[in-house]
Amino acid sequence: MIRTPLRPLARILSAREQGENPDRIERDNIRARHDDMQGKARQRAEGRLLVLSVLFLAAFSAVGLRMGSISVSAPQEPRSGGGGDNILAQRADITDRNGHILATNIATYALYAHPQQMIDPVGAAARLVEIFPELDHEQILRQFTGERKFVWVRQKLSPEQRQAVHDIGEPGLLFGPREMRLYPNGALAAHVMGGASFGREGVNSAEVIGVAGVEQVFDETLRDPANNGEPLVLSLDMTVQAVAEEVLDGGMQLMSAKGAASVLMDIHTGEVISVVSLPDFDPNERPRPLTEGDQSDSPLFNRAVQGVYELGSTYKLFALAQAMDEGLINANTMIDTQGPMQWGRFKIRDFHDYGPQLTATDVLVKSSNIGTARVALMFGGERQRAFLASMGLTEPSPLEIVEASGSQPLLPPNWSELSTMTISYGHGISASPMHLAAAYAAMVNGGTRVTPTLLRQDSAQTGPRVISEQTSRIAVDMLRQVVTRGTASFGDVEGYEVGGKTGSADKPRPNGGYYDDKVISTFASVFPASDPQYVLIVTLDEPSIEGLGEMRRTAGWTAVPVAAEMTRRIAPLLGLRPQIETPALTAVTLSSN
Repeated sequence: MIRTPLRPLARILSAREQGENPDRIERDNIRARHDDMQGKARQRAEGRLLVLSVLFLAAFSAVGLRMGSISVSAPQEPRSGGGGDNILAQRADITDRNGHILATNIATYALYAHPQQMIDPVGAAARLVEIFPELDHEQILRQFTGERKFVWVRQKLSPEQRQAVHDIGEPGLLFGPREMRLYPNGALAAHVMGGASFGREGVNSAEVIGVAGVEQVFDETLRDPANNGEPLVLSLDMTVQAVAEEVLDGGMQLMSAKGAASVLMDIHTGEVISVVSLPDFDPNERPRPLTEGDQSDSPLFNRAVQGVYELGSTYKLFALAQAMDEGLINANTMIDTQGPMQWGRFKIRDFHDYGPQLTATDVLVKSSNIGTARVALMFGGERQRAFLASMGLTEPSPLEIVEASGSQPLLPPNWSELSTMTISYGHGISASPMHLAAAYAAMVNGGTRVTPTLLRQDSAQTGPRVISEQTSRIAVDMLRQVVTRGTASFGDVEGYEVGGKTGSADKPRPNGGYYDDKVISTFASVFPASDPQYVLIVTLDEPSIEGLGEMRRTAGWTAVPVAAEMTRRIAPLLGLRPQIETPALTAVTLSSN
């Protein structure tokens, strides 16, 4: 910066020549310099004041906006938080085929404690035990009065329980928000739902994970944010499921059965419309698995899928259909039923003496073990095994619940000629009711394999061919005759043309051999027989009922009437109109009086 001299020489010399005082020039220059410095200082001060004013205005505006947002928000109790990964709590709903909710989420709270912040830990422990009687008073008192800084008290609270804890007034008792899995229909379709529980837990949230059923199989799908909360749509019909459970439970009580199972399947799509296993449970309060004894005695055991049983004479249809499809017999071929049939030291007998011969159709209608065994010898064990495998009867069911992986059918270690004969009428081989439903669907849908599914389908399956369409039509006609004039006469439902096959198999003893007074009774039915749409399997474990003065255990007296009542009630729900047979018109003659 160039400074102006206070006593410029040129002006001093000029002032002296003109007789002026040179000092005045210096004073004027000093005054001008001071005025300039004051002007610049004032400008700097004004600029700083302007900047400070803007900053103060912005700060007060931010404070005002924050205070405004707080004033309109709901008050919340401060929560203690911790570092760590965020826990994804949201889980998609599960619905039936019509959109009815089967599983959803509900907001609730967990209860935890900070013992170091408690005023009266002893009193708080006593009050909590009054609210939650299942708590161990000594344990929780020890936790509250010890050195622990954090204690989980309870994972889920009802609104009433939360209010009761709040009324204790203990600042060391705190609530953590939770998203809980709710099954609003209780035990309805419990074995399909399975249940859910908490995985990773934090103070402010908890991870809900599936522990069984479809909840476990589709766990990742239900928790995937990329699905935008889209519900998992099942093939079940909640209304049909409720009716099936009600009828089966009543039948189980009436027949004094230990347990029961049923499967209703669409024979074209493979959709499982209803699947029931009794006794059942409430997935909202899922019981613990048994630690000892037979797991099949637990209500968690899914008899329709996990239970593998000898399903008796229901297998006779497979032997006859295979023989017809291979051209070995037709529906009217005469089969030798002279008995007993000897194989080594073993004898195969029929329930009644049916005479020396029966047609192939009557072998099924009368349920002849001897006739079926002779048919099975026509194609042999190797081809028999391949035929059963083509319908999925030798491998676990592919149904979309985790329990299906344990449904491995029990096959003979050595598929001998004797095995071929006994398997033809459902002994010496075990499978689940779900297996049987899929196999019967293939028999009556035109002859193609069906894979059972719990997911709603939009079109029919196009599985590999098992039998020809002609053989399938003959099989349906045979099943219809079993109901109209055979062992399943109690199974006829007016207007719905039910066809089916009974099966009664003695229960095996744990240590070998069979019980004399305990059976598994099964009825595999199809309706309507004129245009098959659905397969219904009903299985009862150890049923018995008094009829005609004696105890009856066979399927014709136990499983068949239960299946008939179920069909009578669910067929209208499925949209099937009853077929009313119109009596033949007689000739009318007009006459005049």
